Amino acid sequence: MDLKKLMQDCCEMKLKALEMASTSSFGVHIGGAFSAMEIFTALYAVANIPSTIESERDRIIVSKGHCVLAYFTALWKKGFLSEEELKTFETDGSFFYGHPNRNLKYGIEFSAGSLGLGISYAVGVAKACQLNHYNNRIFVLLGDGELNEGIVWETLMSITNYSLNNITIIIDKNDYQLDGKTVEVMNMNDLKGKFESFGFDTKIVDGHSIESLTEAFSLPSNVPNVVIAKTTKANGISFLMNTKQSHFCTLSGKKYNQAVQDIKTIYYE
Repeated sequence: MDLKKLMQDCCEMKLKALEMASTSSFGVHIGGAFSAMEIFTALYAVANIPSTIESERDRIIVSKGHCVLAYFTALWKKGFLSEEELKTFETDGSFFYGHPNRNLKYGIEFSAGSLGLGISYAVGVAKACQLNHYNNRIFVLLGDGELNEGIVWETLMSITNYSLNNITIIIDKNDYQLDGKTVEVMNMNDLKGKFESFGFDTKIVDGHSIESLTEAFSLPSNVPNVVIAKTTKANGISFLMNTKQSHFCTLSGKKYNQAVQDIKTIYYE
C-alpha cells in the first residue's frame, strides 16, 4: 500500500472539501467531515469496492451521514463521482447535498440522516451477505455522539447474537457533537470496555494516522470488530478545531483562505 499516495489523496480531498464548503450558502458540516478524512482515505484503500458494483463487494455504510464532505471527496478519489458533479454540491437540483442519498451508481450504499439507522441497516446487509455465503466485509462508520442513540446498542446485541463476523464498526471519536463535548452531553465513559462486553474485538487507534487505520481495517478476526478512531473535530483548521461551532457553519472569504492555508501548511511545509 502506497502510504505517500494515500496521504496525497487525503490532502486533495481536504482541499476539495473546503472548495465545496466555500460555495455553499446554507452552511455545511465541517467538523465531523474533517475528523473523518483519514478514516475515509484508509477505508477506500482497504475495502474491495470495484467501480462496477458487484453483489459480493465489500460495503461501506456511513451512519454519521453529515460527514458528506469527506464521503463525497473519497468517492471522487475512488472514481465514482466526477469533479463536475462535486461542483453541484448543495445547488438547486443537485443530487449531492448535506446528507447522502442512496445511489449505487455513485457508490453510495445508504441514505443517511437520522442517526443510529446506518448501523441497524448494516446488520441486515451483513446477515444477507452471510446467508448468500459471500466472502466480503461490511464497514460501518458512526460518530461518538451518535452512540447516544438507543438503537445502536440494540444493534450491537444483534451483531454478536447472529455472529456477524463480517462487520467492522468504526467510531469517529472526535469528542464533540452538535450541543458540545460528548463527555458533557452524555458521558459514554469506557467505550472500549462497553464494546468488549458485547463480544467485539475492539481496538483504539490514532484516527488521523492513515497507516494505523489501514492496519486496523485489514486485520482478520473471528468475531465482529470495532475500531475506535481517536480524532479531532475539524482537524487541521486552526480556527474551528475542537469547537462545537464547527459542527455546522459557513466558510467563505477570509475563513476559506485561512483554512486552505492551514491544510497546505500541514502537507507542504
